[in-house]
Amino acid sequence: MRLLLVRHGQTPSNVLRLLDTRVPGPGLTDLGEEQAGALVDALDHERVDAVWASTAVRTQLTAGPLARARGLEVRVHDGLRELEAGDLEMSGEDDDVLAYLLTTFAWARGDLGAHLPGAQDGHAALARLDDGVAAVAASLSPDGTALVVSHGAAIRGWVAARTQVSADFASSHPLFNTGLVVVEGDPQVGWTALTWAGEPLEGPDSPLWAAGPAAEPVRPAAFGG
Repeated sequence: MRLLLVRHGQTPSNVLRLLDTRVPGPGLTDLGEEQAGALVDALDHERVDAVWASTAVRTQLTAGPLARARGLEVRVHDGLRELEAGDLEMSGEDDDVLAYLLTTFAWARGDLGAHLPGAQDGHAALARLDDGVAAVAASLSPDGTALVVSHGAAIRGWVAARTQVSADFASSHPLFNTGLVVVEGDPQVGWTALTWAGEPLEGPDSPLWAAGPAAEPVRPAAFGG
């Protein structure tokens, strides 16, 4: 089966670079709504048998236009929501953003006990994401395809932990709003990432900044001013 993992469209918190991870969360900006609408044509070549989103408003709004265009409902699963920022929620401080991202990719490097104050550790966070992905997979035939609208850190962290993509690659390559990662496989055999942000696995050339802290590369020098 094939999963089209899409980050939601731009939100006001993305513009302000805030760690905004709680549900239901904000809606989309005008640009975010345009990005959501653009997915209809951008994914016109893809078979889509099911559309899934997290419990956050922004993912459901992003999934809506394509779901309507394909005559599908948007199914919702809490497991697909963003990785928790804990006590750093709604912070836009560079050090807090960096701590959030470093913790996310520590899990893919094997440090599942790492966590932010007030937030889940890697064991709990990845188990939650796995539950969400398993629900998506259960809705598909073996050759089916699902659009899964989730969040920047959730997608990058899960892909780095559950596919052949390295933590180094995932941490250094942003995923812009409505950016796409395509994976194939199933929960039993495992998953293989095919493309990242529209480019083959060997890696896209990416600019330094993306909209929102969950999408930024983990480069400490980038957070100095």
